[in-house]
Amino acid sequence: MTRVADLRVYYDGGCPVCSREIAFYQSRPGAERFEWVDVTRGDADLGPGLTPQAALARMHVRTTSGTLLSGAEAFAAMWRMMPGFKWLGWLLVMPPFGTLAEWAYRGFLVARRRWR
Repeated sequence: MTRVADLRVYYDGGCPVCSREIAFYQSRPGAERFEWVDVTRGDADLGPGLTPQAALARMHVRTTSGTLLSGAEAFAAMWRMMPGFKWLGWLLVMPPFGTLAEWAYRGFLVARRRWR
């Protein structure tokens, strides 16, 4: 019987910083709960509501219910399922931390364009 992943994590495998960060998470306890999808692969199954352009622009996760989350909200969902990061994931659902994290993530996205 194949187990369904708790989260499907979509990431930009062509981004060196993103790839290093995802490799770090993949090496951590709890990573086996996720399906890791490198959106730069031509055969990546993105599912409904996620275009290749959107998937490359920001990190996304899809929950088992099909809800698509992106940016800081996606990280928070992932962290809540990982030992050692749970506290951080729960912190981001409390105001104003989620908003601050999203602003920081958007700043990272601007800087990331320079690294490509």
